[in-house]
Parts: sequence; C-alpha cells; structure tokens
Amino acid sequence: MSAGTGFVVWTRLACLAAAMPLAFAQPQISSGLMSELRYRYIGPVGNRVVAAVSVPGDPDIYYAGAASGGIFKSTDGGVHWEPIFDREPVSSIGSLAIAPSDPNVIWAGTGESFIRSHISVGAGIYKSVDAGKTWTLMGLEKTGRIGRLLIDPRNPDLVFACALGHAYGPQPERGVFRTSDGGKTWDKVLSVDENTGCSDLAMDPNNPRILFAGMWQLEIHTWGRTSGGPGSGLYKSADGGTTWRRLSGNGLWASQSALGQDRDSHHAAKFEPHLCLD
Repeated sequence: MSAGTGFVVWTRLACLAAAMPLAFAQPQISSGLMSELRYRYIGPVGNRVVAAVSVPGDPDIYYAGAASGGIFKSTDGGVHWEPIFDREPVSSIGSLAIAPSDPNVIWAGTGESFIRSHISVGAGIYKSVDAGKTWTLMGLEKTGRIGRLLIDPRNPDLVFACALGHAYGPQPERGVFRTSDGGKTWDKVLSVDENTGCSDLAMDPNNPRILFAGMWQLEIHTWGRTSGGPGSGLYKSADGGTTWRRLSGNGLWASQSALGQDRDSHHAAKFEPHLCLD
C-alpha cells in the first residue's frame, strides 16, 4: 500500500468513526411535544399510595404501598395490579425498597409516616425473597411507622430502617435501625431521645457509607400535635451508620429548637423533612 493510498484509507476510517455517534444518537424530542404529555390514573384502586418502587431496567414491574391497603404489584407497566400483602396481619405501608443487587429481595416498612390525627400504625418490617409472593416479619414491631428503607447496593442483607415511632407519646423504639444479617438482628444506630424519631433517610449513591438522617421531635393527639423542638435536626454518618454527627450552620437552622416547629398545633405539621441525594 502506497503512502497516498494509506492516507486515503485512514481518512475515510476517521470520517466513519466521527459519523457513528450521529448514527446512533437518540432522537431529539421537542419541548412542544413533551408539553402535551399528561399524568393519568393507572391504579391501584382504593387507597392513598405512599410508597412506590420499580426494578431498575425493567419498565414493567412496579410495587405500590398503600397507607392502609397493603402492597400491590404490576408486571405489565401498571395496566393491572395484584394485591400481594393481604395475608399479613397489617395493612398500613410506610415504605418499600428493592435490593439493587437482587430484584427478588423486597423490604416493606409498615405504618404510614405522613402525619395526621387519625392514621394507621404499623407492626414492624417485612421481607420477601421471591419478588413479593411470600413475606416474613423481620422484627421492629414496636417502631410504629417506618417511613424510609435503604438497602446497600452491594449487599442485600445490609438494610437501614427510618423509624418515626407511633408518636402518640414517648417511646424508645424511634430512630435509625440497621441490620447486617438480613433482618435477623437489628441495632439502633441513631437515637436522639424518646420524643424524637427518624423522618427521612438518604444514602449517597456513589458511596453507601455516607448517610443523612432527618430527625423529628413529634407527638400527635386527636386534638392536635406538637411538631418540632430541640430533638429535631439533621445528622450525617460517614462510616455506614456506626457513628453520626449533628449538622448545623452553613445554611442550616441556627436554633435547632426551631427545626420542624409547628406553631399551630391544631393543623397538620408544616414541616416534614424529606431528603434527596443525587
């Protein structure tokens, strides 16, 4: 091959390589077309859905947890829903989580954590290892309301539970609980006091050892509620939940007693902290 011919060949290859990303590029969708999309009701029928999860990479499988109606599963993208928790003695669901490393492993925290004066309490945390066909009670029966569950992306046996408590009075079963053996045993790794529970929990997607926990001092009654106080605050762990430190300053509340404070006890709490890490 002559030098001139070789140059022509390499030039054509370079042009082809440059054109390949364009050939496989995703089609651009105009903003006008996107604006025509509307949300539509797809079920399940009959209750407030407070938790919903899906299997990453599978557009057809979804699970929905109802405030007082159990758990529903869809295997056709939401066209049909099947109740899969009706055999259990509790119907109030507060949180759902699917193990990133095994989509057959599903955890359900019971007890709605969206506070009103007449909401259902839960009865612990449940686990399924067969994609929701059967469930096993794995403890934490006295926590009242589990509003968030986190599963380590590499280890389905390492789970964190965010327990608000029944919140009708002081109790020790409030805070962040952790299991490293799939729910056989639990350790309370973050506790403020008997008047304060965990309102939300978030894990750094790039480093599962980094956790943030919102803690909420709360007591509810039929005639009103006391929301917020010195127990409320934001906490961070950098060692997988073994130790925690309370965060303050840098834009957070100067007075922790004001965090989550509901000054009108006759109305629903105005501050229900929810955490999100991207």
